[in-house]
Amino acid sequence: MEREIRFESLFDATYEPLLAYARRRVGGEAEDVVADVLLIAWRRLDEVPDDAVAWLFGVARNVILGSRRGMRRRQAVIGRLFSQTAPFAPAAHDARPVLQALAALSEPDREAILLVAWDGLDTDRAARAMGCSPPAFRVRLHRARGRLRERLDDHDEPVRAPVPATAKEGR
Repeated sequence: MEREIRFESLFDATYEPLLAYARRRVGGEAEDVVADVLLIAWRRLDEVPDDAVAWLFGVARNVILGSRRGMRRRQAVIGRLFSQTAPFAPAAHDARPVLQALAALSEPDREAILLVAWDGLDTDRAARAMGCSPPAFRVRLHRARGRLRERLDDHDEPVRAPVPATAKEGR
């Protein structure tokens, strides 16, 4: 009971300053940042000093930095996908349209497709990886494949095999 009272007091005293701090740094994702900070504060309540604002701002800063690192890692993965032929694409074809279509999908759609097509999981294991039931995953995968097809159908350029460097030099 004492723990809950301390947390409620901490929440009341710091929510608005934390939200303002996060909004200045991440805009529309500020409430998610504050929720993560308060979750950490709840888990580590015994470590929170009496003057908690500065400590919580430090936690918020770390949450934001971690989120940015994660975003950079995701962008780097997508960049690597664009720079190489995907393992499921034949080497004779330009994989860029497929990779661009994949990159344009939402994270859950892309994850569903890649768990099956790239990582080789069956739908039961992929469902567990995504935290949903196998029937729900199969529906998610079906819809994601449909959205991928739509993105590929919308692609203006025909998919062509890249011209080897030796062929370009001979022109």
